[in-house]
Amino acid sequence: MGSTTPSATHTPRATPTTHTRHTTRRQTLAALAAAATVPVLPTAAAASTHARGERPVADTVLHNGRVTTFDPRRPEATALAVRGNRILATGTDAQMRRLAEDHTKLIDLRRRRVVPGLNDSHTHLIRQGLSYTHELSLAGVRSAAEALRLIRHQAEHTPPPQWVRVVGGFTRHQFTDGRLPTLAELNAAVPDKPVFLLHLYDRALLNRTALRLLGFTKSTPAPPGSEIEHDAAGNPTGLLIAKPSATLLYGTLARLPGLSPEDQHVSTRYYLRHLNARGVTGVMDAGGGHQTFPDDYDVVRRLHRAGQLTARIGYHVFTQRPGDELADFRRMAELVSPGEGDAMLRMLGAGEMLTYSAADFENFEEPRPELPGAMAAQLRSVLGFLGERHWPFRLHATYEESITRFLDVIEEVHGPEGPDVPFILDHAETISARSIDRVARLGGRVAVQHRMAFQGETFLRRYGAAAAAHTPPVRRMLRAGVPVGLGTDATRVASDNVWTALYWLVTGRTVGGHVIHPPESRLDRIAALRLLTQGSAALADEEQDRGTLSPGRYADLAVLREDYLSVPAHRIPEMASVLTMVGGRVVHGAAEHAALNPPLPPVRPSYSPLLTGANAL
Repeated sequence: MGSTTPSATHTPRATPTTHTRHTTRRQTLAALAAAATVPVLPTAAAASTHARGERPVADTVLHNGRVTTFDPRRPEATALAVRGNRILATGTDAQMRRLAEDHTKLIDLRRRRVVPGLNDSHTHLIRQGLSYTHELSLAGVRSAAEALRLIRHQAEHTPPPQWVRVVGGFTRHQFTDGRLPTLAELNAAVPDKPVFLLHLYDRALLNRTALRLLGFTKSTPAPPGSEIEHDAAGNPTGLLIAKPSATLLYGTLARLPGLSPEDQHVSTRYYLRHLNARGVTGVMDAGGGHQTFPDDYDVVRRLHRAGQLTARIGYHVFTQRPGDELADFRRMAELVSPGEGDAMLRMLGAGEMLTYSAADFENFEEPRPELPGAMAAQLRSVLGFLGERHWPFRLHATYEESITRFLDVIEEVHGPEGPDVPFILDHAETISARSIDRVARLGGRVAVQHRMAFQGETFLRRYGAAAAAHTPPVRRMLRAGVPVGLGTDATRVASDNVWTALYWLVTGRTVGGHVIHPPESRLDRIAALRLLTQGSAALADEEQDRGTLSPGRYADLAVLREDYLSVPAHRIPEMASVLTMVGGRVVHGAAEHAALNPPLPPVRPSYSPLLTGANAL
């Protein structure tokens, strides 16, 4: 493993009514150093009882464990105490037992590793929740033949008029044969029911039945930047290609029948549990194409009102109308403002799409796209409006050439010190050292994901080993003092397995097993985990409430099936939680804690891959 990398610096939360200029790296380090000298006294509730001379009492004590707290005052412990929804204290078993009374729940950790709850700083939970229970996942499948077997099996259990759908989250590079199923194989496997198979954001395969139901013909036009493959007779073959725009791919997906509102409600609950089972307790949702506000946010809002959210969601709103982006944001600004909500569901700002002209697609199968000349003026108008409203924003930014132009516009709108609210560059695979320093000077942040774990071989073939070795340059970002959070960009261009993201940062390997990052580009296990806990919490301006298991922070934690700090590296992607808590509430339990697992409603729909056996939770 590489040497420990310094954790990212953070800025205070900015709200629509309170705006704090970004602190410098030196100021932040000084503040952290000063904080480290403050005596520990846990929570407001505990402070109150202490002032009255009363002994603080825990509601829950987890003991006999190995607790990684990320609290500099006590980085390791064997036990922790929870009072209400916050950490009361951490320490030895004996110390924490002194905080227990008759009503206190005692949980024996059996020497398992406990870590702060994992925070995915860039994902698409809200969109995926609406379809999770009727999508077939190929994550972890090792060959094209096995993929075809699962597709055939699911088709046998899927009634008309429903579709068999695989919507990304895997890569052909994970298959030992290094290829996707062919259209001939797909048609032979499922001749009579529609199948849609999306591979990342570079192509989709439709069988003959799907082509017929969607009405694809010789004369069906492809949108700009896309291609519909035709055979020698001019008929569509079923292959849709992004060149490099994915508009054709997700536009076609949007035409497939969706779940009913009731089934979407159940589906989202199961998707949340799926994430909880990996130890995820919070996410930043980056919006998405065909994810309209407020309609497609209704399910998570209903779950929130019912107290059924089991992960903290900070969400962004995403423009949906090319050419009318400013009007889109004006409309949404009448409906919601940054900061609205609470600790379980909060609106964070705009993005990741601000204007369609600023989209530099992450499809490494195709050459880097050239952004149109009109991009600067269009982005300037949107950023100007967001600046007037003091809206934080995030911006999809894959390539250095795009990032340079985006930063130019940000400086034009906000000046050389940057905006007075946080902004995030998403992805930043090929960002240069010069642009990293500009991001630091402008008070920006970066959200990185494990997309190279899924497309590393493709990137390597196009740009070479020297370029791939530092894509993205995470260590350089951290040295510059840029706050960095880790995430997945799930669920289409990568899987939602946060442990794969950690595996990629630690080993430099893709899911296909290829080493693309040399040791000097990797992080050690602790440094990588910091980005998925503290780093991501800081990107949401919530580092004072979560990201560490420090007294006073939310009791968001995961008890791991295996010890992340010592398990062989090749098993990191298989990591899971046996006990996940959000605000002191158990949201997932397995193994010896299975009795604590909260009940869920029956899976819907009746043909769900979770019921057919094609997928597991």
